[in-house]
Amino acid sequence: MPDDQILECRHEVIPRMEMDSAAPSKRDSGWNQSDPRKSVSISSSQSRWNSKFPAPAESLVQARHDELTIIARLLVSVVDDDESVRESLPDLLWEFGFATRVFSSAEEFLASDAILETRCLILDIAMPGMCGPDLRRELKGRQVEIPTIFITAQRDTTTRSSLLEQGAVECLFKPFSDTALLAALNLALPGE
Repeated sequence: MPDDQILECRHEVIPRMEMDSAAPSKRDSGWNQSDPRKSVSISSSQSRWNSKFPAPAESLVQARHDELTIIARLLVSVVDDDESVRESLPDLLWEFGFATRVFSSAEEFLASDAILETRCLILDIAMPGMCGPDLRRELKGRQVEIPTIFITAQRDTTTRSSLLEQGAVECLFKPFSDTALLAALNLALPGE
């Protein structure tokens, strides 16, 4: 990453560092050279390193790592026509460490840009329009393999067995526990 892009990120962090009482005014934007943490100078008109007081290489590498580290969360997409599920699952999935996108129908999911980013699909079985198993077949037809956890309010063990035989990770009956969902996610995304 070019230094000028890094400096744009650092511009927000550097002013929060402690300044020595003898430090120049904000107009000068210089840092006291006695402390290596303060050896970076940011001008409000330009974001460049101060050539008089360059930051030590080790500090620069650590600063880049600390300030630009972003925790990437795996995307779990939820497709369910039940609004209460679409409203509650994202918070729970966030607590489990996942990013979430919700869709009210299979068609909405297919029209989205989330298909290729989705690492796991939580999919209702019975929905208006295209049902959950039909969506899974459509994805397979497009050669898109997404581990799928089916959820349903209909306690039909025959359907559950059939879905598991066809490669679903799990089929949970609503209402399901947080523990059951987490166990299913761990099956769908081993080692992630």
